[in-house]
Amino acid sequence: MKNDLKTPIRKDLEVALAGKTILITGGTGSFGHTVAVELLHYDPQKIIIYSRDEKKQDDMRNEFNNPKLTFIIGDVRDEQSVMRAIEGVDYIFHAAALKQVPSCEFFPMEAVKTNIIGTHNVLSAAAFHKVKRVVVLSTDKAVYPINAMGMAKALMEKTMIAAAKNYPPTGKSGGVYCGVRYGNVLYSRGSVIPFYIDLMKKKQKLTLTYGSMTRFLLPLRDAVGLVMYALTHGESGHIYVRKAPACSVETLAQAMCKLFGYKEGYEEIGMRAGEKIHETLVSKEEMARAHELDNYFDIPPESQGLDYNKYLLRGGKEQKDVDTIDAYTSASTIQLDVAGVIALLRTLPEIQQALRV
Repeated sequence: MKNDLKTPIRKDLEVALAGKTILITGGTGSFGHTVAVELLHYDPQKIIIYSRDEKKQDDMRNEFNNPKLTFIIGDVRDEQSVMRAIEGVDYIFHAAALKQVPSCEFFPMEAVKTNIIGTHNVLSAAAFHKVKRVVVLSTDKAVYPINAMGMAKALMEKTMIAAAKNYPPTGKSGGVYCGVRYGNVLYSRGSVIPFYIDLMKKKQKLTLTYGSMTRFLLPLRDAVGLVMYALTHGESGHIYVRKAPACSVETLAQAMCKLFGYKEGYEEIGMRAGEKIHETLVSKEEMARAHELDNYFDIPPESQGLDYNKYLLRGGKEQKDVDTIDAYTSASTIQLDVAGVIALLRTLPEIQQALRV
């Protein structure tokens, strides 16, 4: 096992980010809020929040009240809008996406337009404007995808990897294009924990789909630490994965009830369309070439260039025997019991606030 990827220390980040212009697509979401707070510690010249929801932008503008934040209304589907927004930008976090499984199942072409074509637009504009680094945010659902959201995210990753090959950092218009992949981010917008909090306020039973289903549990601070590493040290075409513990969804419901002393309990309602029993963060095939570190996996691309013979004739003779390798899944990682989940939940500022109310 290689030495761990160290979280960039403040001095490294100050050198990398001071005076820079950073654009966050989909910047009004949970990730955008948190990473904007983090970025402001390092004296950037400007942070551009690019999204299509004017109400969320207005809320965020009033919340931050900081002249370093600039807000641009636009949609990553609109190539010209993206092209204009990226002019003069040094770094990009590409977080804009359709993320809800049911929405993408009902309207898969909308997921294609945002998650795939939108990513292509961002990367093409980044190459045109010679952006130094782009980090695209992906999900465990992109690995062995069974739903439209995961399929669109998987093709988003492939779009990034292809851009890394077509616009290498050594080229005239090339930058570093890399990605991060993580599982459920705790208390992110639209996730299950704030949903449970809302049900508790209404005195309704907590609902879970299938009790033995497992999910990764990742605090938002760890997700931000991962993307900050990718922004400052990531290699082009690589995907970085943060290891995380997991638990069954029933264990999570039990932990929430015990933590809040909630007497209404929970009920199982059955699996929804497009759901997996267990999620995968690194496939068996990726594990064959991944570098495992203490807290991360570093997944290089299958090839570094546009070499058709690598795919068609030669293959990868240097690869490990895939049959002897296991995927990294929410069933194979560290499993938390009720006490472990409660301990993790207590570290979340939102849970601390909810317990005080």
